[in-house]
Amino acid sequence: MPRFDDIRLLRIRYLRGPNVWTYRPVLETWLDLGPLEDFPSNKIEGFPERLTALLPALIEHHCGVGERGGFLQRLTEGTWAGHVLEHVVIELLNLAGMPTGFGQTRSTSKHGVYRMVFRAREEQVARTALHEGHRLLMAAINGDAYDAAEVQKAVAAVKAKVDECYLGPSTAAIVAAAVDRGIPSLRLNSGNLVQLGHGARQQRIWTAETDHTSAIGESIASDKQLTKSLLASCGVPVPEGQEVGSAEEAWEAAEDIGLPVAVKPVDANHGRGVSLDLRTRDEVLAAFAVAEPEGSGVMVERFVRGQEHRLLVVGGEVVAAARGEIITVTGDGRSTVAELIESQLNSDPRRGAEEEFPLDLIVLATDAKLQLELQRQGLTGESVPEAGREVIIQRNGNLGVDCTDQVHPEVAYAATLAARAVGLDIAGIDLVCLDVGRPLQSQGGAIVEVNAGPGLLMHLKPAVGSPRPVGRAICDHLFPESDDERPGRIPVVGVAGSRENAVLARLVAWLVGLSGRHVGLACRDGLFLDRRRVDTRDSAHWAAGRRLLVNRQVEAVVIENGAATILADGLPYDRCEIGIVTDLEGAEQLAHEDIAESDQMVKVLRTQVDVVLDYGTAVLNAADARVAGMAPLCDGDVILYAADPHAAPLAAHMAAGGKVVTVRQDRIVLAHGTSESFLPGLGRLTVWSAHHAGVGIESVLAAVAAAWAMAIPLNLIGAGIEAFEADLQLATASLQLDQSQPAASLQLA
Repeated sequence: MPRFDDIRLLRIRYLRGPNVWTYRPVLETWLDLGPLEDFPSNKIEGFPERLTALLPALIEHHCGVGERGGFLQRLTEGTWAGHVLEHVVIELLNLAGMPTGFGQTRSTSKHGVYRMVFRAREEQVARTALHEGHRLLMAAINGDAYDAAEVQKAVAAVKAKVDECYLGPSTAAIVAAAVDRGIPSLRLNSGNLVQLGHGARQQRIWTAETDHTSAIGESIASDKQLTKSLLASCGVPVPEGQEVGSAEEAWEAAEDIGLPVAVKPVDANHGRGVSLDLRTRDEVLAAFAVAEPEGSGVMVERFVRGQEHRLLVVGGEVVAAARGEIITVTGDGRSTVAELIESQLNSDPRRGAEEEFPLDLIVLATDAKLQLELQRQGLTGESVPEAGREVIIQRNGNLGVDCTDQVHPEVAYAATLAARAVGLDIAGIDLVCLDVGRPLQSQGGAIVEVNAGPGLLMHLKPAVGSPRPVGRAICDHLFPESDDERPGRIPVVGVAGSRENAVLARLVAWLVGLSGRHVGLACRDGLFLDRRRVDTRDSAHWAAGRRLLVNRQVEAVVIENGAATILADGLPYDRCEIGIVTDLEGAEQLAHEDIAESDQMVKVLRTQVDVVLDYGTAVLNAADARVAGMAPLCDGDVILYAADPHAAPLAAHMAAGGKVVTVRQDRIVLAHGTSESFLPGLGRLTVWSAHHAGVGIESVLAAVAAAWAMAIPLNLIGAGIEAFEADLQLATASLQLDQSQPAASLQLA
């Protein structure tokens, strides 16, 4: 059997926005198969068998056949190595817990060179999966030593990158809920800071903290003594307690309060350093030593009998509740406590070190609180409890049982009052009571802690009971459904093509600005904020567009997208309200993208039409029938434009009741079906063109169509076209105008 050189990875790039392949981010790789181009899978002896032995779940891949086992059918009949690599990478992602159903491999005009893509939500995860998949594939092709253990190492490498790079479960749940409602999301750092929505309509989250989370409230919540004082002043039941500075002071406080007591850090959370039901001096002194390293101070409180509960309050309502349980192991007369923990507790598949597990692993060697708990029972990790003896391992922090439907209205009221008293829009309220279905006062229950930025996993994946849609509750809190039919979205106008597109983008931004919106513009002439050029560099690219979308001042954006930008990065936005396509020129500059003729540009520039929202509009140049032919791809409305009123696509579009912008009698005409009217506020185009040499008539028609689609008043559109300065120097000079002048006066300048 011949030995094959490695497939060469010629180019690897992450397309971060909608692209020629799909609406979602993908990793695109250009592959050179070399001699493997002449050896499809069925001509490499033993290869299909070796590959399926390593990855037996490949049988689940439907591939183009459309049914289970479809890929294996292609593999045995003969398919090329680039296509096989696509499926190997996808399977590694599946095994790492990040399933993806999208991948494609297409040949290029160069012999043996392919473009292969697969869906991945994070670039570094995608690159790791590609690297490991490439290594596995070449080993299977050449029959090298590579076994199940090596597959597990590859999966572990991908999974480690997933754990490092992906959003935490709480943040991911909120983002997923936003996506379900059509709200765009932008990740702002490598952690869990995420922007939901665009521009002035955005809200930011950081795990379960939001733009509405008070910094003062968060500081109050971290000070348990201050929190208790505020809650008590509002009539919320809390356990009396004292902050202490030494172990001896802790014992004195315990004597004053009355045994049993609890000892906890002043400002820690998640149950760290908390010891409960302490009844002796030695226990209190030992508990102080456990609590002191976990916070900036130590508190002694009256011990409240009952079970620990966590109520999640969002926007003044309890949306979920979880109950804790005392965790124990049962002796068998042979095993040590440490061994019992491993066999009876850590073996539970719900336990793990990663965030996605609802229950934590129990690590005796590093858990001082557990060591103290065992000491109180006269045990150590090496002790062997007699058969049937129940050993307490944890008294708190095991909030795994959903009890949302059992919460008494009076308990819910106390929890929401506690959140308001501290000043938090989202809070985790910890309370202890015997029965959450009864008022707290009647059973001696109390609220013991208020947490800012509470974790959501216990509600998303309870160990017992039904998951609760807490991500949706937080999303709806940030974007109330009753307030907005288009939550989180500002008008986004995308301009695709090459002919005068910078001037066209500036003209559209000018018209949108006259309508009263603060406009951001990214085009080849620079980056503009409300007619002020803040960056003179070419800004017709992904990064510049993204800068506008994160700007809190911006109420609408206009972004120029050339074919090169779409191919290299994808679009900077997920969807747009207006998508303009002007022409299919520029193929001669894209030879490095394997594009040689204008017909190939249709697949590239249709991306702009594909992302138009269902309430949006595609504005297409009917002078090119191929551009006009993109109309059926649009989810929303379509406006065609052309300087020639006899262009064939115009007549067909009007006959179907569509909108058209064209020229008759030297004036701009707006037609809707059989109804036509001249654009008011703008006279003869020949006169106008004499004073606006930098703008072609087709660009004016496209801008008018976009403004019309955005419901800008027609007289304002006409006056705005008349006042537009095509010369960038004149436009920049106009920034000296008093910015306090209203848009209506600017249009008449």
